[in-house]
Order: sequence, then C-alpha cells, then structure tokens
Amino acid sequence: MTLRLILDTNVLVTAMCNRDGASHLLIRWALTDKIRLLASPALWLEYETVIKRPHIRLRHGISLENLDIVLDTLAAHVEPVHLNYLWRPQLRDQNDEMVLETALNSSADALVTFNTKDFADAANRFALRLVTPAECIKLTGAIL
Repeated sequence: MTLRLILDTNVLVTAMCNRDGASHLLIRWALTDKIRLLASPALWLEYETVIKRPHIRLRHGISLENLDIVLDTLAAHVEPVHLNYLWRPQLRDQNDEMVLETALNSSADALVTFNTKDFADAANRFALRLVTPAECIKLTGAIL
C-alpha cells in the first residue's frame, strides 16, 4: 500500500531548507515512489511561488534554474487533484483553505503539516488524518 499524502507548503519549504529532517525524507520517498504526493494546480502554484520567494531562497540556497529542475522532477511524481468541491470557509487562515480542499477532494490518506492546530477542527469534522512530518515517517515506515 502506498500512502497518498498532501503536504502543507511549510513542509515543502522545510524539506528544501533542511536536507536532514523528516520533511526532506518525505520528498526523497516521493521521488522513489514509496509514497504518493497529491496536489491541485492551485496548491502546486503556491508551492512554486513560496519556494521562489527571495527570503526563502536565501534559506535553501538553490538557484532559480536548479529550483525549476527540482520542482519539475518532483511534479513528475505528483498525482494531480481536481477540485470538485470547495469547502470554504473551514479554517481561520484562508491561505490554508486550498491545502484542506485538496486533501478532501483527493481522499488523501493524510495531510502532513507543522500547523496541526490550524487544521485540527476541520480534520476532525471531515475525519481527515492530520500528521506532522515526523509522525508521517513513523506511519509510513510501519507500512513499508
């Protein structure tokens, strides 16, 4: 069984900035098809926009040219999600709504985020598994 996961943008940013952590391991697993990442077009555009922000680029140190290669490579391992239903508003932070909507429309196995408190009420309401990257590694490791 391959876990199908939605990553909050903060997980992808952390993965790019810290190559030793759980977030980065999730990306490596996605690139070897041990897990399946899911993203809607809107969520993917947010990933790209945030990863390319100047202050974020200073943190990860990847050139724009190489960043495009990294994102293109990762995109080849992402299952696209079409948003059939919009569930807004569910969250206090409207920027998190597209992450939640992607998870709900994809029937993802889990939403991976560092902001579990921000998603907790909605996750309970929709019976959506909510995990941090470290928790996801433990969960996935038990399945692999």
